[in-house]
Amino acid sequence: MWWKCGARDEARGLAANMTGRLVLVATPIGNLGDITARAIETLQQSDVICCEDTRHSQKLFQRFGIGIKRLIVVNDHTEHDVREEIVALIAAGKTVALITDAGSPGISDPGERLVRAAIDAGLAVSAAPGPSAAVMAISLSGLASSRWVFEGFLPRSGAERSERLEAVAAELRTVVLYEAPHRLHRTLTDLESMCGAYRRVVIAAELTKIHEHLWRGTLHDAVRQFAGDDARGEFVIVVDGAAPAAPPTDDEIITALRAEIAAGASRKDAASRVSARLGVAKRHVYELTLSLG
Repeated sequence: MWWKCGARDEARGLAANMTGRLVLVATPIGNLGDITARAIETLQQSDVICCEDTRHSQKLFQRFGIGIKRLIVVNDHTEHDVREEIVALIAAGKTVALITDAGSPGISDPGERLVRAAIDAGLAVSAAPGPSAAVMAISLSGLASSRWVFEGFLPRSGAERSERLEAVAAELRTVVLYEAPHRLHRTLTDLESMCGAYRRVVIAAELTKIHEHLWRGTLHDAVRQFAGDDARGEFVIVVDGAAPAAPPTDDEIITALRAEIAAGASRKDAASRVSARLGVAKRHVYELTLSLG
């Protein structure tokens, strides 16, 4: 065996010998041709399918000849209440597939709490991966994609929204957000206010669909481009990372050191405090203390 388990993991490892499991199945974000063969096979073989909206999912089942199974609605309103029922089904040996209306379950969609409940019960959890709007948008954006941050949907109001916007503005990595059409203009306006007018942004709409479109420009131009109320579909907003702050000069470091020493700190303590506050190597800061009279 290539890993070593603790006592808790050994108990959970019993799930590997059980036939019951939870399988997260990614579904197309637009073009139904993007579904994988494995996703179809998993849905066909599952005993129970959990879906966000039965009417929406039935179209998928009919398109790919997936027989009618027992369906359980798992959405933002029901996920908490049906967790125990689904965990019991898996524990009894049933294979339960979880899908959402589009994309990967648990990624700004229902699923996170159900996965946590299954893991806590020591049950097997796996996935049939596939389409993701966030991954597609960052890939097509032309912005830095080796390191990026997924923020999903921003809070709609209040201090939490302000805090998240501040975090986006300060983030050095590319940031990916989701937004609904009726809130797109407001979010772009808030982003311009927090990030600055000339921060680069890419806005993706209708990904994989006939009218797929990616708009590229600055936040200043985006606010004006999307000022109307005729936006349709779900949007992915890809915001360029913030420019790294310029490192402090030696003169600025010395000024900070003098202030610490004037306040009673020893040279060693002053160097430690200034190093931590300005993000400069402690050795370099201490060397500068030696130049002080």
